[in-house]
Amino acid sequence: MLDLSTNYLGLKLKNPLVPSSTPLSRNLDPVLHLEDAGAAAIVMHSLFEEDVRNDEKMIDRFLVNPSSFGESAGHLPFANDYQSKLDTYLEQISLLKQRLSIPVIASLNGSSLSGWVELGKEMQEAGADALELNAWFMPGDPLVSGEVLEDSYLALLRELKTVVSIPVSMKLSPFFSSLPNFVQQAENAGAAGVSLFNRFFQPDIDLASLTVVDRVQLSTSADVLLTMRWIAILRGRTGLTLAATGGVHTAEDALKMLLAGADAVHMASALLLNGPQALQAVLAGLSEWMETHEYESVAQLKGSMSQQNLPNPSAFARAAYLNALDSFTPPAGVRY
Repeated sequence: MLDLSTNYLGLKLKNPLVPSSTPLSRNLDPVLHLEDAGAAAIVMHSLFEEDVRNDEKMIDRFLVNPSSFGESAGHLPFANDYQSKLDTYLEQISLLKQRLSIPVIASLNGSSLSGWVELGKEMQEAGADALELNAWFMPGDPLVSGEVLEDSYLALLRELKTVVSIPVSMKLSPFFSSLPNFVQQAENAGAAGVSLFNRFFQPDIDLASLTVVDRVQLSTSADVLLTMRWIAILRGRTGLTLAATGGVHTAEDALKMLLAGADAVHMASALLLNGPQALQAVLAGLSEWMETHEYESVAQLKGSMSQQNLPNPSAFARAAYLNALDSFTPPAGVRY
């Protein structure tokens, strides 16, 4: 019998497919449908540091010190009646834990140290099985070095681990000068896993209005390659569990991630575009491919094509870049 189970963040999952952080988890019904489609766990939408801080400012301005508003103060809600975004988030954790039979992973998104320790503690108390720490700061200051930035992420992780006992995974960007070194430091600081990679929504310029606009850019299967390469390099070089996120739309995409060494495969854009059936199709395709190729388990499949297990380890190194350039030929009919 085919064994699709995998271990991720110390959690035994029935298969490697995990919906990653999307707005879908804000409501119960979509999550229930994802579980029915075969999701092995759910990563909740992120609680953003900015939202929590804005709530705190609003409470202080309107509920704690309303005297400057005269008679209008009598129409304001009492402080204990106000539902903050943190309250809503914690209630959603509790609700999902009551209704789901799969692990629920909360998501924190921020960059500063202040307040995150208490937020993580409250999420654990609300029932979260694990935490995904999405720590990202846009390094626009030329006086801030990469080392200083990395140290701030690690300090945040250490602070969080002083008060939570549930596993913590760090969701990372691909923009580290030495990713394996940072992953090693994260492991030493108490992380249980890393998720590669965060997807950033880049601002764009509207040429008609000459304004900066925000656009949602969903992934495609082509985005798999960056993550796959780093998963393959890290496999066997760290004790952390590895989650591959970004670009998984098909069973083929998921298989590549697992062969490279991923313990879990996260999906987001495919679910937003096509609904729970996208996860169901990937799971069915994964099972069919494994049976056809006579794999008995995900454990047997996982990491079998990582860098350390390949006859030619340079396939994931600099040599691959040179080989790709040398092998390129222009399309027929193109003249230079």
